[in-house]
Amino acid sequence: MKDTATSCSVVAALIITVVFTAAFTVPGGLDSQGRPNFIHELSFKIFAISIALALFSSTASVQMFLGILTSRYAEDDFLLSLPKKLITGLMLLFFSIASMMVAFAATFYIVISHPWRWVTFLVASLGAVPVTLFAGMQFPLLVDIFRSTYGPGIYKPIQIKDIYM
Repeated sequence: MKDTATSCSVVAALIITVVFTAAFTVPGGLDSQGRPNFIHELSFKIFAISIALALFSSTASVQMFLGILTSRYAEDDFLLSLPKKLITGLMLLFFSIASMMVAFAATFYIVISHPWRWVTFLVASLGAVPVTLFAGMQFPLLVDIFRSTYGPGIYKPIQIKDIYM
């Protein structure tokens, strides 16, 4: 759990860095009054919203993973507290990666959409590849932790039907 939290917090910190930088490097540049040139475009609104969501969810993810790393590691923590933090951190990290890819696709559409529409669609679609890879690799871990935390467990109460069967 510690190794997973360390690795994921490094990834989340990298996402925070990239997204924070992208938020202040506005695609399309600024006009003479300091406002973004594409402020009224739908793709710019999608970019701004997804960048904000990626930044906030990645920051929350780092906090969850730091909560795991700085835990006191008591026996009771392993039953509910640490698995809940890991589940929340992994879900927030997945959401931040997905939001970052949406921001990338929106930025790519803003910058490249006019001359090559089909290239824009192709590259924006390829943005789903990292999200799918991360989900495919981390989903079994998430399911196992979720099942062991919220599943029936080893102290399942005996049902009357179990006695007579």
